Amino acid sequence: MKIQVEQSCPQCGGSVTLSVEDRLLTCPYCQVKSFLQVAGAFRYALPNRVRAEKQGQILYAPYLRFKGNIFTVSEAGIAYKVLDTTQDGCPQPGLPPSLGLRPQAMKLVRISQETRGRFLPLAVNLQKVLEKAARIHALSHKESHKEDEVLYHRAYIGETLSYIYLPLLPREDGLFDAVLGEPLAHADPAALQALNSTPFRPHWQMQFLATLCPRCGWTLDGEGDCLVLTCSNCDTAWIIGKNGLTQTPCTIFPGPSDTALYLPFWRIRVNLPAVEIQSFADFIRRTNQPLVPRKEWEQQPMQFWIPAFKLRPKIFLRTARQATISQWRLTREGQEKEMRVVPNMYPVTLPLSEARQSLKLILAESATNKRKIYPHLPYVRPEVISTSLVFLPFRDRHHDWVQIPGGTVIAKSVLHFGRAL
Repeated sequence: MKIQVEQSCPQCGGSVTLSVEDRLLTCPYCQVKSFLQVAGAFRYALPNRVRAEKQGQILYAPYLRFKGNIFTVSEAGIAYKVLDTTQDGCPQPGLPPSLGLRPQAMKLVRISQETRGRFLPLAVNLQKVLEKAARIHALSHKESHKEDEVLYHRAYIGETLSYIYLPLLPREDGLFDAVLGEPLAHADPAALQALNSTPFRPHWQMQFLATLCPRCGWTLDGEGDCLVLTCSNCDTAWIIGKNGLTQTPCTIFPGPSDTALYLPFWRIRVNLPAVEIQSFADFIRRTNQPLVPRKEWEQQPMQFWIPAFKLRPKIFLRTARQATISQWRLTREGQEKEMRVVPNMYPVTLPLSEARQSLKLILAESATNKRKIYPHLPYVRPEVISTSLVFLPFRDRHHDWVQIPGGTVIAKSVLHFGRAL
C-alpha cells in the first residue's frame, strides 16, 4: 500500500510530496535536507471538505496502520506474511472498521499544532491490534487448520506503526464523514462527543532535525527512507533515533575492482545459553550444519549477520542464514577495514532494534533438525554483547547480486521490491 503525504519544507516553505515511510526530506526547491523526528508514531489525517470556520468542530477518529512482516515458528515450520492494514483505534457503532483504500487514493495531511478540532482517544491495546491482524490474515493454511498446533515463537519484523485519523463532523442532523460529506447513519454523535476527546497534544508535534555531521559539521548523505546517514568528510555513520543522531560502529570489506554494490548488514555478537551457543563452532554443531567445525571456530564468538535492509520475508530469512553460516569466510579473508564512504552504498532501511528481534528466527531458520532447536525457542534469551554495521561487497551477475567472498546471492528484483515494504 503506497501512501503519500504533503509536507512543507521548513526552510523555504515549498510543498513536497513524501511517502509515509520517508524520514529524510530533501527539498527540490532549496536542496536543504531535514530529518523528520517525532516522539512515538507519526500521525496523519485524511483531507476533509469542511469550511475553515467549522474546522474547530471536527472530531478525529484514530485508525492504527500496521505495516510489516509477521513470522511464526510452529511445529509445521516457519510461516510468514506481509501485512499492511488499518484498524479502528476507537471502536464506536456506526464508524467504519477500516479506512479501506482511501489512504492510497488521496494524499494525507500531517497532524500538527495548526490542526484544529478534537481527537478521540485511543481505546485499543496495540498488542491486541497486532494479534487481530495476524488472525485476520492467516499466516498459512496449516496454522489456520491446526488450532492445537504448538506455537514456539512469533515476531514482527520491519514494522512501522502510524495513526491515520478519519475526520468527522457532528451536525444537528447527524454525524457526517468529513472526507466524503456523507452521513454515517448508524453513528451516535452524542456518544462520540461524550468521549474524553482532546485537542492536539504538544508531544505529537513533528520536529525537523538538521542533517549535519555532529563531528565535523559536514552535510550528511542519505535517501528518503534511510535510517543511517553517512558523512563523506570524516567517514562516520550516524543512526537516526528519537533523541537525534548517534554514531554507530561501522566497518567495510573493500571489494575488488568489479564491485558494483555494497550492502549493509547488522553484525550482532551474542550468547545463547538456552541452546548452549557461545562460539561459532557451537552454532555449527547445534544447528547440524554440513560443516566440520575447525579448531579456530571454537574461539570465534557467535555472530548473527542480519540484512540492514528490508526484503521479502522468505528472502530475508534465507539471506540472513546464508550470511551467518558463511561468516567464517569473511573472518578468514581478514580484509575488514574502518568505515569509509564509497560509491554505491545501499541505504540502511531496517533498524537495529528489528534486527535484534529476528535473532531467534534466524536460529530457527538455520536449524536442519527442528526438534533440536524449535522447542527451546520460548526460553532463548539472546545476550547481546556487541553490535556494529558492516558493508559487504557484491558483484553484478546479470539478474543477481553475489557477495564476495561469502557467496550470498540476492536477486536484483527482490532488492528493488524491498524498498516498497
